[in-house]
Amino acid sequence: MTRHTKEIIIKYIFFLFALVSVIVLGLIVFSLFREGLPLFGEVSVKDFIFGIEWYPTYDPPSFGILSLIVGSLIVTLIATLIAVPLGVMAAIYISEIAPQAIKEILKSVIELLAGLPSVVLGFFGMVIVAPWLQETFDLPTGLNIINASVILAIMAIPTISSISEDALYAVPREFKEASYALGATKFETIAKVIVPSAISGISTAVMLGMARAIGETMVVLMVAGGAAAIPESLFDSVRPMPASIAAEMGETPYRSPHYQALFAIGIVLFFLTLAFNLVADYVSHKFRQIGSGTL
Repeated sequence: MTRHTKEIIIKYIFFLFALVSVIVLGLIVFSLFREGLPLFGEVSVKDFIFGIEWYPTYDPPSFGILSLIVGSLIVTLIATLIAVPLGVMAAIYISEIAPQAIKEILKSVIELLAGLPSVVLGFFGMVIVAPWLQETFDLPTGLNIINASVILAIMAIPTISSISEDALYAVPREFKEASYALGATKFETIAKVIVPSAISGISTAVMLGMARAIGETMVVLMVAGGAAAIPESLFDSVRPMPASIAAEMGETPYRSPHYQALFAIGIVLFFLTLAFNLVADYVSHKFRQIGSGTL
């Protein structure tokens, strides 16, 4: 077998794997839309998305998911505000500042954190964080927005840190050496050369971290409180969209309007996650073009 023949075989093997991935994704999306779209024969898209009452078992039922969308977005936003500074700063410290021994320890800890099952973190939020919040702030329950946001932030930090670290490592060594040669300090080099050069990858890390947070199910099911209502404070309970699907799907009659509504929630969640990934791709290319133009 010639070398050229081997390359062709390897090429088609990789193509086959990529094709399988696309087909599997397509089948999942097809199934999602097949089960969810029939609901809109009974409920308008406007009433479904902007309705504030989620009472799927009432007679007549109410299928408004605005409270679920708000719950998902606010928990994701606060988790992002916590996770982004910690994740990016950790990546900067590991890639540019930490001694080799500490660098290896921190990388191992972050990888271990990424490998923790979400149910373990949810259990931690229920048993440790919730009672502390309830006692410290004199709350009726510790299962609320803040609790869910903190646990989601812990889950998002490894994603943000790892991708940001890779982006920082990818900055050419010549940039750093040129900065030092011009008399810049280490901090100035990091702040004005390395981070701006890696902003494309860092932005992608942030968007993917947000997508991870908004799609997480077990944590928000366990620690967000489960109240399908628009929150009035950060200490209120909420029910994000993934939690509603997980909590109700097991007891829902097959192909009933309630069943279809849960799949319709999945469609909305799919589009939100898709939007995060498209924005991440756009921002990545945009900053890459700006960086190339500057150089």
